[in-house]
Amino acid sequence: MYHLELEGSPYKMGRILGHFFKKNRSDFPIRLNKEQANHGKQSLHILRQIFPEASEEIRGITDTINFDHELFGSWLMCMGCCLTIRKNHNVEVRGCTAFGFVSNNKAYYGRDNDLPPFLKEVSKSIYYKPMGKHKFILNTSSFVNGEEGMNEHGLVAAMTFVVPKKDGIKPGLNSLFIVRYILENCKTVSESIRALKILPVASSCNILLIDISNEMVVAECNPSRINLRYPDVNKDGQPFIVTVNHFTSEKMKQHDRSNQNVYSSKTRYNTAFNAIKEPVHAEPILFIKELLRGEYGFMCQYKNIRFETIWSTVFDLENRKMYLSEGNPALIGYQDINLFN
Repeated sequence: MYHLELEGSPYKMGRILGHFFKKNRSDFPIRLNKEQANHGKQSLHILRQIFPEASEEIRGITDTINFDHELFGSWLMCMGCCLTIRKNHNVEVRGCTAFGFVSNNKAYYGRDNDLPPFLKEVSKSIYYKPMGKHKFILNTSSFVNGEEGMNEHGLVAAMTFVVPKKDGIKPGLNSLFIVRYILENCKTVSESIRALKILPVASSCNILLIDISNEMVVAECNPSRINLRYPDVNKDGQPFIVTVNHFTSEKMKQHDRSNQNVYSSKTRYNTAFNAIKEPVHAEPILFIKELLRGEYGFMCQYKNIRFETIWSTVFDLENRKMYLSEGNPALIGYQDINLFN
């Protein structure tokens, strides 16, 4: 996993990323079919209108590596949308388990990020210091957009993939760009929800939000509607919430093409839910690590498939601290990383 720090204007940060790709001789053999190209082009136009900073960062990358900007940007806009769905075959299906809970009036977050193993080597943890915007850490198997992060105000935003229905994909921001937008522009869960309600959502996804005031919610998103799923309460009377790779609420199941078992998503949901609903251990960070490495049931123990946990994270919101395992947490320990110092 690469660790990068980007600071300055959007274009400058893009240039820094571009030079990083040149130094590492990164190759981008991008080929989009007609459906992907049309979706990507229309979505890139929307990105320029509502999130011009991200568009300028992409421009900085493509100018530096001398790559076709529209093709490169369109490719990024297609991520996580499950375009070109074929019968019995899902393109770009992702795993991931994410959750948040409160213990002793402090909020915590945990995640296993599950993907094909080749993405482990190209994954990045990027510390962004954008000019005039909030500082944030972004963990990503891509770049510019990302799966999860926390900003300097103690706001956590994270996505989990949901398989959309064929008619449930429209031009807009994919879930990874939604995470990036919220981290850069919002301070609280309430502010993030207001932003979500005006952002054009490209495809089905869950967006988990937690802030320093212990507010938390999962926004079950689809291009046609957003349902806010609020926390359950554990046996200590503390709020907690879990999200995996399907919609949990009945009202959103019509927008979910899966059988609620994408890479054992139902099993992972039950493991996390049942563990957290009990009184949380006196050491919440240790409890989260144990849960993420599978000590309470199936979480990251994939076998005989080309799919695995490529990183695992714990966020301590109050102390702005990240604990990061750069691989399967059952095999690789966590680094302690103090953020925003």
